[in-house]
Amino acid sequence: MRKTGAVLSVMALFGFMLFITHNPRSTPGPHTENPGPAQEMNIKQLMLEQDIQLTDELCRSQCVLDFQDALHELDAGSASTVKSKLAALLQEHEHIQYAEWINGQQSLQTDKISEGTIPANVAQAAEPLLAAAKEQISQGQPYQSAPLGSGDNRYFVQGVPSENGQAALVGLIHQDLLRKVEVDLRKDLRMVPYPSDKRFKIESVDSDTLKDVKVDHPEDNEGTSHYHVNEVVVKFQSDPSPADLIRIQTEIGSESVRKLGNTYVFRSSNMEAKQLMDYFKNWSIEFVEPHFLYMTNEAVPAVEPNDVLFKKYQWNLPAIGTIPAWDINKGNQEIIVAVVDTGVDLTHSDLKNQLLPGYNVVNEGREPADDVGHGTHVAGVISALVNNREGVAGMTWFNKILPIKVLDETGAGSTYSVAQGIIWATDQGAKVINMSLGNYAEAKFLHDAIKYAYDRDVVLIAASGNDNTERPGYPAAYPEVFAVAATDSSKQKASFSNYGDYIDVAAPGVNIASTYPHNQYAALSGTSMASPHVTALAALIRSVNPLLKNTEVMDIMRKTATDFGTQGKDKYFGYGQIDVNRALEMANQNSHSLSSQSNWIDRQLQKIAEKYKNLQ
Repeated sequence: MRKTGAVLSVMALFGFMLFITHNPRSTPGPHTENPGPAQEMNIKQLMLEQDIQLTDELCRSQCVLDFQDALHELDAGSASTVKSKLAALLQEHEHIQYAEWINGQQSLQTDKISEGTIPANVAQAAEPLLAAAKEQISQGQPYQSAPLGSGDNRYFVQGVPSENGQAALVGLIHQDLLRKVEVDLRKDLRMVPYPSDKRFKIESVDSDTLKDVKVDHPEDNEGTSHYHVNEVVVKFQSDPSPADLIRIQTEIGSESVRKLGNTYVFRSSNMEAKQLMDYFKNWSIEFVEPHFLYMTNEAVPAVEPNDVLFKKYQWNLPAIGTIPAWDINKGNQEIIVAVVDTGVDLTHSDLKNQLLPGYNVVNEGREPADDVGHGTHVAGVISALVNNREGVAGMTWFNKILPIKVLDETGAGSTYSVAQGIIWATDQGAKVINMSLGNYAEAKFLHDAIKYAYDRDVVLIAASGNDNTERPGYPAAYPEVFAVAATDSSKQKASFSNYGDYIDVAAPGVNIASTYPHNQYAALSGTSMASPHVTALAALIRSVNPLLKNTEVMDIMRKTATDFGTQGKDKYFGYGQIDVNRALEMANQNSHSLSSQSNWIDRQLQKIAEKYKNLQ
């Protein structure tokens, strides 16, 4: 049966704090199925403001941890040694603009060693705050100032005394992250007409009719997809000859051609998509379509991990029974998980040992480094290092991440790049693929790549989208893909989460703490964050029982989900919220059953062999 369902769109909402009592937020605003455009925008604005505030809190509390760690390293050695360690601190944490180490038991004003610079545009305002920080730490108390500046030039001053009170660190922290988060959130939440970057030459179309539509207001995004004006995707019935390709390129004024199997992406210098589609209908083809863009979319624990941010901020893992499930299985490094996204921060201390060499589809030959933050967060939900006394805990301890960059620095990528990423991941042996991205358009080109992976026993997981709509969105709505909706800490549907009959399960998607580029951490919200929870569960199930087929893995996740909402499967939660412990128990039982069957078969074969031997 064919799936229908919701539109996809990536969303990333950040923020949490270490030293305050954490109370996971429910989704702001009423849980309305079909709010009007104004109400929908108000709900998203409230969520935006909440997450910007949480991002500020996270940045401040993480910086305290960074300073405390540095103070342990900055003993009373030579000035050059201290200075080199300060330089290493600033290099590892780019947002620390200036750091000053102060030594002296009697007076913290003596033996000052500093590294970095104070930007001229804030120097005058920063000086009295630095003095206030020194005064505060001289009394053995930490200090953090109010915000200094705004936008890309927002800072704060921080002072942290050592545990023995004989030294301190004072510094200036750059919070340009807040502005970046705000800009990205407005786009990811579709609070502005998309696209706004002017990077691509793009038109918008109605997803049902492919007729052109004009997107002047954010609410106009719903039901629209975006495509390259001068490009089309063509799948030929058979590979065209070199002579045919030359003829095609000449007749359409081709600027470039890309090929994947029998499918080609043609870019023309003088013809637009509609003209190109009419042109290719005269050839022997299976289909021709626009080149669409895709955008970035409780049990009692036996033993809690010692990751410093886990207990207060990772409400999501206990909510789905992850900790007791680790007594059954913590993962298997042979079960590879591909993250098809914006790439991953390859140097993050909580991730780098979990990463395999990946692939950059956007810029061939370059590493799949994350220049957005979205893919890094997704990867951390799945497989951030556990029990390393640092940052957050991933859901799997040992499963390796295969990072694949298919979305560029704006968070957008083409049908070609996403399809190529899926096929490459499959060919590299990925057993589970996470796709926290999507579009309204049902692109045959992408569907072919999905079927390629599905037919090779890959479990494909995708986010349902963040427009609170029942419209179909892809890849989540393809029948081969396991579609995920988002819930909040109150076990409610997240207000932004898309819904529909195609939803398979739900998972936590509000204020999800995970890794973020440059050794930082953030709490994001969105179905993009719900999806990797399910991806990690699929990886754990396959770790318990590698013999399970992809259809069996998906069936286990459906059967063991905790029913939310209307009794039975419904369009908001699917079969319910995932339950990691129950799922691994069922996978483990199946594993024992298969093992018992295998042992029984072995015994029967041994008996037959003995009888045959006796007959001889």
